[in-house]
Amino acid sequence: MAQKITPFLWFTGRLEEAVGFYTSVFPDSEVLELVSRDGEVFTASFRIGGVEVSGMNTPEGPRFTEAISLVVDCEDQAEVDRYWEALTADGGREDRCGWLVDRFGVSWQIIPRRLIELVNDPDPGRAQRAMEEMLTQRKIDIAALERAADG
Repeated sequence: MAQKITPFLWFTGRLEEAVGFYTSVFPDSEVLELVSRDGEVFTASFRIGGVEVSGMNTPEGPRFTEAISLVVDCEDQAEVDRYWEALTADGGREDRCGWLVDRFGVSWQIIPRRLIELVNDPDPGRAQRAMEEMLTQRKIDIAALERAADG
């Protein structure tokens, strides 16, 4: 079955660069289509992490905001570290609680599964301690979350 909802992102003159970057960072990624106009890539369809995304190059228009973000489900700390380093490189910036903004202005949440398990722990004290620790972090540190949950 085809993907029912496709994110559509506007880039200000850097679409081709963004497509190349994202398809290099995420496994199961590929460029599906690049459409040029006046010698420059105008629209693109690409798959990152198995999700089809469309993009448009426009010199003007709305900028990305952190009101919308793309969430990356991470299996372990190594995966968190890899995505965090790649997406904050070359002008990206860290934010709090596993959020970052990449060099193109796109907001991401780099979230390990263990974080979700800990903040949903059936023991309310463990869950609260994990949540309080998460609120102090930028890139999520699973070991620190586990230590905090254990008290």
